[in-house]
Amino acid sequence: MNTKESIKEYFNSIAERRPVWKKRNRFYHRSLEKYFSFIIPPGSRVLEVGCGTGDLLAAVKPAYGLGVDFSDRMIETAASRYPDLLFRQHDIEEPETIDLLDETGQKFDYIILSDLLHVLWDVQKAFIHLRKFCHPSTRIVISNYNFLWEPLLKMGERISLKQKSPNSNWLSDNDIANILEIEGFRVISNSQKLLIPKYIPVLNFVFNKILVNLPVIKHLGLVSIMTAGIERKERKEYSVSVIIPARNEKGNIPESITRTPEFGLSQEFIFVEGHSSDGTYDEIVRVSSLFPNKNIRFLKQKGIGKGDAVREGFEKATGEVLMILDADLTTPPEDLPKFYDAVANGKGEFVNGCRLVYPMEKEAMRFLNLMGNKFFSLFFSYLLGQRLKDTLCGTKVLFKNDYEKIKANRSYFGNFDPFGDFDLLFGAAKLNLRIIEVIVRYKERQYGSTQISRFKHGLLLLKMSIFAAVKLKFR
Repeated sequence: MNTKESIKEYFNSIAERRPVWKKRNRFYHRSLEKYFSFIIPPGSRVLEVGCGTGDLLAAVKPAYGLGVDFSDRMIETAASRYPDLLFRQHDIEEPETIDLLDETGQKFDYIILSDLLHVLWDVQKAFIHLRKFCHPSTRIVISNYNFLWEPLLKMGERISLKQKSPNSNWLSDNDIANILEIEGFRVISNSQKLLIPKYIPVLNFVFNKILVNLPVIKHLGLVSIMTAGIERKERKEYSVSVIIPARNEKGNIPESITRTPEFGLSQEFIFVEGHSSDGTYDEIVRVSSLFPNKNIRFLKQKGIGKGDAVREGFEKATGEVLMILDADLTTPPEDLPKFYDAVANGKGEFVNGCRLVYPMEKEAMRFLNLMGNKFFSLFFSYLLGQRLKDTLCGTKVLFKNDYEKIKANRSYFGNFDPFGDFDLLFGAAKLNLRIIEVIVRYKERQYGSTQISRFKHGLLLLKMSIFAAVKLKFR
């Protein structure tokens, strides 16, 4: 019968042979390293609980990496293999050892719990103690094996294909999510991986890259990779930058200021004028002089396209929260406080507008545009692993520091998006930001004409969707 002490003794007994067994099953362990490295950007502050021999911690290339394990022999092995990382013997379930670990008051960007929960004595107590090492943006990344595989794994142990392990906790993904919620965490994403945990050419590609990502079949994957963040309860106020890309929108410039309510600690408006032919830039200059009490800034866009305009505006922004307001005002400026409240109250870290709930004004969105939006919403909810009903609403809100992380990781996707919507959505999904939607009423534009070509831009959006599928889902 398992006891906590017997589990510790077991891991001490296997420490010396652990690297040998990991080499035998290197495809499985390298797959885990790849999954965690996709989620955790290099240069992060990372704590791994149950670090074993330290290979996974080293693989994510932390700027500061700390591995803890209750097995002193595992820690000795890890320290000898990776002298540039820190390893400490601690038991995450024991308050006195946590106090010792917490004596420096360190916080981490990511906390790894890989193949650990099934051997912990008290999983809930572990999550209670982990809060000490979390700042508001910390992500806990968990790998957990699918209990449907238990008979096969036990058979593998009997025929020496897998290292023996103590009797396991029977934790489903729902069980883990429930414990996380009780202790003030919220699951952000969860994906299933590995239908074949051994390297078999061609079959690995078909089963582990394609089939495991399909509905129904995905539930047969050996491993689930779950990401969770802290649920913030208290409200916090922020300074705000409202970025307004404007091309041939002269008639809408005054109302973009007069109709925007005051909210946040402070506001700045940044107009990015995109080579207009109707005098939009001169109108921006005129309107800014009419409101000396408002912090209105403006610049002429150097590049082309809305995506480029948004990025130029974000670079000039000084606010803690960045908002995009399309100058056509089809998303009413009066709704911006709803977006602000969502981030101020800790409900989301990336807030997307949703125009597809309330009835629309007659000319607000043409039928084919509406059908395209519905298609992309379903497809992107599947790709991103978070519910998203309207991918193409121009109004998006995120924190400045999160945008800086998206920008730093932009090379993964490249400069592929002239609209800017998908660039931000893909980047937010890769960072596992909590994405939520705010419902707005979509209005008919009062000035000018739409600059969207249904067929040309629709084809471009489809190409970007396929690109995203390869980069995010079928990688």
